[in-house]
Amino acid sequence: MKRIAYLVLAACAVANVHAADLLEIYRDALSSDSQFSSARAQLEAGKEKGPQGTANILPVVNLTGSATYTHTDAILPSERDYNYNTNTYQLQLTQPLFRVQNWISYKEGGLQVGVAQAQFLTARNDLALRAAQTYFDVLYAEEVLASVQALKSAASEQLQLSKKSFQVGTVTITDVNEAQSKYDLAAAQEIAAQSDLEVKRAALSLLSGKAPQSLSRLTPGVQIAPPLPANIDDWVSSAEKNNPAVQAQQLTLEIAKRDVQKAQAGHLPTVDVVATYGNSHAGNGTNSTPSLSRSNAIGLQLQLPIYAGGAIQSKVRESIALSDKAEADLETQKRTASQAARQAFVGVTSGIAQVRGYEAAVLSGKSAVDSNKLGYEVGVRINIDVLNAESTLADTQQKLAKARYDTLISQLKLKASVGTIETEDIAQINALLAK
Repeated sequence: MKRIAYLVLAACAVANVHAADLLEIYRDALSSDSQFSSARAQLEAGKEKGPQGTANILPVVNLTGSATYTHTDAILPSERDYNYNTNTYQLQLTQPLFRVQNWISYKEGGLQVGVAQAQFLTARNDLALRAAQTYFDVLYAEEVLASVQALKSAASEQLQLSKKSFQVGTVTITDVNEAQSKYDLAAAQEIAAQSDLEVKRAALSLLSGKAPQSLSRLTPGVQIAPPLPANIDDWVSSAEKNNPAVQAQQLTLEIAKRDVQKAQAGHLPTVDVVATYGNSHAGNGTNSTPSLSRSNAIGLQLQLPIYAGGAIQSKVRESIALSDKAEADLETQKRTASQAARQAFVGVTSGIAQVRGYEAAVLSGKSAVDSNKLGYEVGVRINIDVLNAESTLADTQQKLAKARYDTLISQLKLKASVGTIETEDIAQINALLAK
């Protein structure tokens, strides 16, 4: 009775094991992945470029002060010594009136914030792709292991049949050896598949910060939707405009152009409003009386660069070259985004076709296995025919699984190439998993 109760409790525990899904893994990765945490910190640092740019057009206030102790030993006309303190401080406010470089830096601050935000979106896309790839790598490794184990079981069954048939003289030793070879190969493949599964699970744990006992799998016979719009040129055009990496490089080019203007402004004069308030106090010393003075001043300060050893002209040439580089980098980034969109679009469309083909091949493979088993029973097929059919079926099942997962990854890559992967995009794929 106790044994029955134990078995019931164990069955309930197994039934209640929570199977993590893709959306859960992605959300865990948002808070646990170290690469994404680094990108988040980089974004926070990049946002500070805005206030730093604004500071260039705001007043600067400085307070300076000094405290001096003086000790004097006088010899002539008579020997004497005296000591006193001198304390001074000055408060100065400087407000830029005409500084072209400062206004350009102010505008660059907003552009640099935009670069940081675009780079963060790129990092988030990368995280979503890594989460999906790692998740499906585990599912594929599990399917490979299951397929290999099924093949090993079938090879074991055929090995036992061939041994019995050999004992009664209906097959030769060659059939037994072939069956043994197939079984040994399947056993070796099982060990490799188990090792690969452990590696994939470790990668998933590293990404999400958790080690889920089980994962939700794709619903059997799931249908993968084709890309919309169905025109590849629409996706390519969108990628060249909306890809986060392209947008980041576009802003980098704008910054580079403003750097040229800033370098050229090195020839221009600068005008500042300068206001000061000062206080000075000197203590009592021999032949002197204490003094206290206060001063206030306000005025304009003009500075006109005349000659700086050619540094300004060199800086201009450098900035122009960097601007040309940024423009070339932008074109490279557009081409990269365009190629990524094309590859992802083709990956989805061809992947859907491959899935359909492999689904039909699996059905044919199962029929071939059944036919060869029946033929073996009636003596028109030999043992190796059955084993080859089993091996072909296992290989086809693995290719079908890989085609499905690759197609889903291509869907995400296609969305990443034209913008950002949102949580809703992950949820749509997650809906294809069995709950």
